Amino acid sequence: MRRSIRAAAVSLAALTALGICLALWVHQSGQTDQKNRQAEQSAWQEEQSRQSVEQKGQSGQPGQSVEQKGQSGQPGQSVGQKGQGGQPGQSVQQKEQDGQPEGTAAEEAFLIFAGDIYLSPYVLEQYDREGISGVLSDHLLSEMQQGDVVMANEEFPFSERGTQAEDKQFTFRVNPSYVKILQDMGIDAVSLANNHALDYGPDALTDTFKTLDDAGIVYVGAGADQARAGEPYFVQKGQRKFGFLAASRVIPVPEWNIEYRQPGMLCTYDSSLLCQAIRQTKEACDFLTVYVHWGIERENMPQEYQRQLAKEYIDAGADLVIGAHPHVLQGMEYYNGKPIVYSLGNYMFNQEIGSTVLLKVHVAPDSQTSLQVIPAFASGARTREMTGEQAAELYRFLEEISFGVNIEADGSIAKSP
Repeated sequence: MRRSIRAAAVSLAALTALGICLALWVHQSGQTDQKNRQAEQSAWQEEQSRQSVEQKGQSGQPGQSVEQKGQSGQPGQSVGQKGQGGQPGQSVQQKEQDGQPEGTAAEEAFLIFAGDIYLSPYVLEQYDREGISGVLSDHLLSEMQQGDVVMANEEFPFSERGTQAEDKQFTFRVNPSYVKILQDMGIDAVSLANNHALDYGPDALTDTFKTLDDAGIVYVGAGADQARAGEPYFVQKGQRKFGFLAASRVIPVPEWNIEYRQPGMLCTYDSSLLCQAIRQTKEACDFLTVYVHWGIERENMPQEYQRQLAKEYIDAGADLVIGAHPHVLQGMEYYNGKPIVYSLGNYMFNQEIGSTVLLKVHVAPDSQTSLQVIPAFASGARTREMTGEQAAELYRFLEEISFGVNIEADGSIAKSP
């Protein structure tokens, strides 16, 4: 009898100890989650406190919506076919099926990247009046249409719905009919991972998904759930597959992070989630581009965290890292032979853009890359190429703000010996 009582007491003590351990584990896990959330919140707050006022010269006072017309005039005419087949906006996968026989040997590819695009009232007025040639020069348009893949950052939602974000100096929203501008430019894919895609909340972002889907333009970096936000875009070119991912390290409130609210965007304050997506995507493709929204506005030099994150992305499997958000150009560098372009600046935004570039990336059959920048600026809401001494001066400036990079007279990028 005593032996049974003693055994029962031992069992009860063991169960009590187990219960205490479980309680401690739950408590510590909760504390860890809370600490991670607090660390992210601190990073967001620090980011917000350091950001300068975004774009001057925009219509609207602080906190006022920068709305789009969408009613006056018809969008401009289509610019015709791009590359081997398909209308502007048709998916690259389909274009390759139309014009590329299966099983062909590895061949060269040309990837084209532009920076921030916001279809502001100034841009729309020009487009209504003159079509695509009113907002983009023929030379830049031709360069974009010759790319196998053309990608940019869409710095706004396409919608007429939603609730304007509170306590935000500038909120952007564009009538969905103007997706025609992106089609006319020959854009195949956009990043929606940025600090404006949710300016009018989840309804407007959901409308954006549908607008782009209907237009045949792929979006990355955002989605209805975490799986879609981290989903890559794949393009088959001959025997090689090219992959594209996007994420943001600049959002105004934590709730824009897809981990906290859906729909939302993939964020990279902590690199682990994006690096995991990079590793998984690289297993399914031969060449991977990561497009990131990061940095401090109006600063031409990248933050140390940008340089560190870029290296982590490359270590995880990225072959090319492209950046946007500062609204100005930032420099370039190579890490383990892989190029990093920290900011492409504004490509199409307001009336004036002092300097920007269109980036051409040539990927050889052995996946070695060579980069070339086409210098540009905007005046009267029309983006056009720089020439002569103006272009040469920009090349010199880009060299100054880059790390171990030389820029030739034609804009070709070379790693310093």
